[in-house]
Amino acid sequence: MVWAWLRMVMMVAVVLLPGGFPLLLTYVALRTLRSSWRRAQEEAQTGGRVVSLRDVVSTLHFKELVREARAAL
Repeated sequence: MVWAWLRMVMMVAVVLLPGGFPLLLTYVALRTLRSSWRRAQEEAQTGGRVVSLRDVVSTLHFKELVREARAAL
């Protein structure tokens, strides 16, 4: 529910604000990072490892960001 409202606000910001596009890119990057962090935490629990933010960021790919951007819009 919150994501739907945030998505609507982002669409309005991109259309109305001159700095809306960088704001949209930030939203997409944070959303992708959050989903990757959750996935890495789940994998670490089964493997008994510790996950760092550096590990998660190093595994992100541009096509994941594009996929999340399409899902966000």
